Amino acid sequence: MPEPRVSLDWGREICGHLGTAESREWLCANGIGGFASGTIAGLLTRRYHGLLVAALKPPLGRTLLVAKVDDSIEYGGLMRPLFANRWADGTVEPHGYREIERFRLEGTSPVWAYACADALLEKRVWMEPGANTTYVRYRLLRAAGPVELELKVLVNYRDHHAATRGTGWQMTVEPIPGGLRVVAFEGAHPFVLLAEGPEVHPTHTWHHGFHMAREQERGLEYQEDHLHAGTFRMPLRPGAASTLVLSAEAAPRLDGEKAWQRRQRYETRILARWRRAQPAARRAPTWIQHLVLAADQFVVRRPLPDEPDGMSVIAGYPWFGDWGRDTMISLPGLTISTGRPEVARRVLTTFAGFVDRGMLPNRFPDAGEAPEYNTVDAALWYLEAIRAYHMATDDDAFLTQLFPKIEEIIHWYRGGTRYGIAEDPADGLLRSGEPGVQLTWMDAKVGKWVVTPRIGKPVEVNALWYNALCAMARFARRLGQLVDPWDTLAARVREGFARFWNEGAGCCYDVIDAPEGDDRALRPNQIFAVSLPESPLSPERQRQVVDACARHLLTSFGLRSLTPGHPQYQGRYAGGPRERDGAYHQGTVWGWLLGPFVRAHLRVYHDPEAARAFLLPMAHHLTDYGVGSIAEIFDGDPPFTPRGCIAQAWSVAETLRAWLQVAL
Repeated sequence: MPEPRVSLDWGREICGHLGTAESREWLCANGIGGFASGTIAGLLTRRYHGLLVAALKPPLGRTLLVAKVDDSIEYGGLMRPLFANRWADGTVEPHGYREIERFRLEGTSPVWAYACADALLEKRVWMEPGANTTYVRYRLLRAAGPVELELKVLVNYRDHHAATRGTGWQMTVEPIPGGLRVVAFEGAHPFVLLAEGPEVHPTHTWHHGFHMAREQERGLEYQEDHLHAGTFRMPLRPGAASTLVLSAEAAPRLDGEKAWQRRQRYETRILARWRRAQPAARRAPTWIQHLVLAADQFVVRRPLPDEPDGMSVIAGYPWFGDWGRDTMISLPGLTISTGRPEVARRVLTTFAGFVDRGMLPNRFPDAGEAPEYNTVDAALWYLEAIRAYHMATDDDAFLTQLFPKIEEIIHWYRGGTRYGIAEDPADGLLRSGEPGVQLTWMDAKVGKWVVTPRIGKPVEVNALWYNALCAMARFARRLGQLVDPWDTLAARVREGFARFWNEGAGCCYDVIDAPEGDDRALRPNQIFAVSLPESPLSPERQRQVVDACARHLLTSFGLRSLTPGHPQYQGRYAGGPRERDGAYHQGTVWGWLLGPFVRAHLRVYHDPEAARAFLLPMAHHLTDYGVGSIAEIFDGDPPFTPRGCIAQAWSVAETLRAWLQVAL
């Protein structure tokens, strides 16, 4: 089957219709946790939309500073708004999306072309790598004479999860050379709105009642106010350009042309590293190239007092921070597959400092509280990421450095650590779980309700445990240490893993030795017993697992989290927080699971073309939700509508990694 040649370039057939234009969202990231995001239509449909969401405590402390720019063009006596707003009563006014003649992505940067009579105005948005600075650049591509732009900048100052009511809030908006300086309140981080040679008019007018449709769908607060802080007026001649600079930095660079060149060079280097590292890159379709750039958006700095060059991974935009499990699952695809193993090394080094009682943090809270250690598998995925890194690099010096740390992990897991995580001496398998705690990746919890508790011995945790012990044997052999103890432990787990086999169903139990007995629910977790490098199953049982997942769980965009025949199956992810979390792992499709399925299918059927064909629907998905990236989840029922985060690290990483493996 030929690869689709996907073009991330739309005309009026998409841009001119509100429903289609507002359902497609764009994302720019700065490599320190900050981002800009919005819709093609220009409407704010999420609380997370904004031109500058700054990471004031990288990679977290994310704060909405600039919500949007209401831009208009005056040309030859014509006035055209280029923006759109939906208000509290549901009214949309104005309808600037109707002026969009074309929208496209250049790398990860959104670019609009607005037509006004015979004039054509281009607008592009990007972020400065490594800085909380967003550039909005306007260029007059075509016109019979000059135009004038009017740019009304709407600001805020709030946590990116929150919503604002502006009544009574008086910010300080003061003129400075080239623009305005905004201080939201005493002690707030100042930010600036700048341009080269504009006419600037400071204002202080609250615009009330922006309606955020996606938040209403999610059962959350969906109205918000933003402050019109100032208006910039810019004349433009045909062929000329002018740039608005929005920044929380002390001294942002103002030259828009040079800033755009820096962004282009940055993304060119990302693609060049990938092409040098991956022979298959020479024949990669355009949608895979977009994924390589999308992969970079999740890699962020996490400076620490004793590790100033620390790095991490944002689990998903626009609302997740960096999570231990997500980071380690994503790491091989985001870094090794893209030819950047040195980034993997820095992330692995950073997380080594967070190992505590053999565990890795599940997540780092946004407000800077202590990391949360409530995951059974993050440390096991950490060992798997180390294995993948060493396989790609033969970096024995790094392996020597980390070997005591990973020995410590195994020691704690065998002897026992938090939440009942321990080796069962009867069969060598790992057990885990306590009432009220969610430890596996199926971790939805609403109040005290743990939706999928999975107490006992989860199948994927023990597949990871077996692989961790096999990896330790390989590491010990490489470093000239004793190997037999690791081989003995691995052989014991392999023997014990046979207990997962459900002969009547022809696949694995999801959890054994659970409080209610063995769990027969058909879930995708067993795919890891085939997709990981070392399988504890016989070749015949591996094939049966793949076939069971293919028949009952496979969709165009990933694996369902529960078979449709189960009484608790939910085929649509919708409603308020309780309804959505109740469906999260009860039928919802997870995009990241497509990668392990493809690898498992390749393992048992040895047919790269067939395996690659499972990935092709993702190419078209890049055009319909978070453009240029892959969603977190999808409905379990057709047409498998994308939901959740518009850009998810492990969805991108595992698709990219799987494509490269089947393309060889």
